[in-house]
Amino acid sequence: MSIKPLYKTSATATGGRDGQAKTDDGSFAVTLGTPTELGGNGQGNNPEQLFASGYAACFLGAMKFAASQDKALPRVPADASVNATVGIGARSDKGFGLTVALQVTLPGVDRDAAEALVAEADTICPYSHAIRGNVEVSLSVA
Repeated sequence: MSIKPLYKTSATATGGRDGQAKTDDGSFAVTLGTPTELGGNGQGNNPEQLFASGYAACFLGAMKFAASQDKALPRVPADASVNATVGIGARSDKGFGLTVALQVTLPGVDRDAAEALVAEADTICPYSHAIRGNVEVSLSVA
């Protein structure tokens, strides 16, 4: 597989889970904090929240792209949303792993058509590609 990037970005993190992260162009900066469930004080955002936000936005974009490429798929309504729930926990072998649940809301779209669109978006979304086979992902239509 060969990829010719159309866009690249860079971000730098310092301090680990209790630090800072910012894009190199200065357009985004965040204070990081370990969640209380992982022994932190819960102050700031954590990498799982950032991943959930990015995956949700990217998946919604993939649905729009899929609909624009295949006229048999439904259009994505303006009030569509994707909720990404990202979990982190110990793996049975070593280290930590993630789980992801994507819940898609497509108001006014027939359930079967919505499920077809979600399935196609899952084949397009680069986040889905990146984690396929490595992260347990569930897809649902609300």
